[in-house]
Amino acid sequence: MAAGNPSAAGRTALVVGGGISGLIAARELAQAGLRTTLLEATDAWGGCVGRHEVAGLTLDSGAESFATRSSAVADLAAELGLAGNIVSPHPGGAWVQLPDGPRELPKTGVLGIPANPWDPEVRRSLGLSGSLRASLDKFLPSSVGTTADVSSVSALVRARMGRRVLERLVEPVVGGVHSADPGLLDVDMVAPGLRAGITRHGSLAAAVAAQRKGAGVQPSGVQGAAAKAGSAVAGLTGGMHTLVAALVADLRRSGVELVPGTRADAAARTPRGWRIAAGEETYDADVLVIALDGPSAVGLLENAVPALAGHRPGPGPKVKLVTLVVNVPELDARPRGTGILVAPQTAGIRAKALTHATAKWDWLAAEAGPARHVLRLSYGRRDSSSPAGQAPAEGSDAALLDIALQDASTLLTVPVKAGNLAGWDVVSWAGALPFAAVGHRQRVADVRRICSGTEGLLMVGGWLAGNGLAAVVADTRQQLQAFLQ
Repeated sequence: MAAGNPSAAGRTALVVGGGISGLIAARELAQAGLRTTLLEATDAWGGCVGRHEVAGLTLDSGAESFATRSSAVADLAAELGLAGNIVSPHPGGAWVQLPDGPRELPKTGVLGIPANPWDPEVRRSLGLSGSLRASLDKFLPSSVGTTADVSSVSALVRARMGRRVLERLVEPVVGGVHSADPGLLDVDMVAPGLRAGITRHGSLAAAVAAQRKGAGVQPSGVQGAAAKAGSAVAGLTGGMHTLVAALVADLRRSGVELVPGTRADAAARTPRGWRIAAGEETYDADVLVIALDGPSAVGLLENAVPALAGHRPGPGPKVKLVTLVVNVPELDARPRGTGILVAPQTAGIRAKALTHATAKWDWLAAEAGPARHVLRLSYGRRDSSSPAGQAPAEGSDAALLDIALQDASTLLTVPVKAGNLAGWDVVSWAGALPFAAVGHRQRVADVRRICSGTEGLLMVGGWLAGNGLAAVVADTRQQLQAFLQ
């Protein structure tokens, strides 16, 4: 264990936060022999990997897939007995809605950055002048975009490939995945190793190609250059929330004490280790693992660990997810493949992305039945002109439903009306997505250095690991395994 901790035998651990990081941390601690308690402020486990019921279907209310660039999630699923449930999306590919119309999203990209500016799909999105400018990347010195200590995604892309790549490819992808303007995001956090790859391979396009080539294999689908855009992910039959259910069941079998509906109010050092105050209750343990969002984690600990003061990150963007279950036979044709991302400059559309879930997942299409479709539209992104966060949609859920129906009709080119609804729901995520602002990588390094020097303390979570299940699962397990050595 860190800071000279003795053997785990007979020791206790307390995990605060019951999202994916907290569940995994509790599992690792229990497997190491620590008597473990897990506190969660809400009555639901899994955080952003949630579930809800809409029109009789049990659906993901948050994350519905995981990136296959590593085997981290697949390995965890296999350990939990879910290996046979891993599925690839339908190979229909994804689209991007540009101000001048929809285009197929190029298949060989990272954050929308193309590996080949002359790929036909890229050229259709950029035009001749845009592809010409992007191709200058291979003639630029490798120092362009790589020498600064920190860089935003947009600064890197604009310097090496130009404005059209940024606006027509990168902004829609980054907005859809990270709910943010690429000008605000630290490229080293959202695409680790990409800048180093420029130095190694000579260009941004070559670095992207190398990352794509090194991505994890897919469970049963195509990969590499032949893969459609949006196919470098996998899911679970029944939904990603089944991973949470399996984790919780595993923790119960391992004897972990699960305490939902209990919010940690204060943390303090004790002669024995740590004490957490939660309402009128207190919890003592030798080891404390904090698995909360960044602002909450630093806020909880900064009195007990004064060195953390000043390292609190800003909140993540506010996001709303509108799920529509509709009876529209025309959608059987999958008019926009598995979904469509929206360029911010596109007039008349408020959504930042639409996922056609029944077109993406064959198991869900079978469960929904003929002519019945599940659409997921997301709203809200942080942009550079509104640092405090762009409101996802003002007004009531009913007002947002009207907007979602209009957006779905426009994006899918098929009328989707209130009369087609079998059911709908709106889920709000207030700051749940980690926000990797420029300079955040250094903040993460500082926070981890401070925690490593504090006896019996570890901090994990998406704000430290990076966005996405693959990053969170891999990082949490690595951190726990190093901590328990």
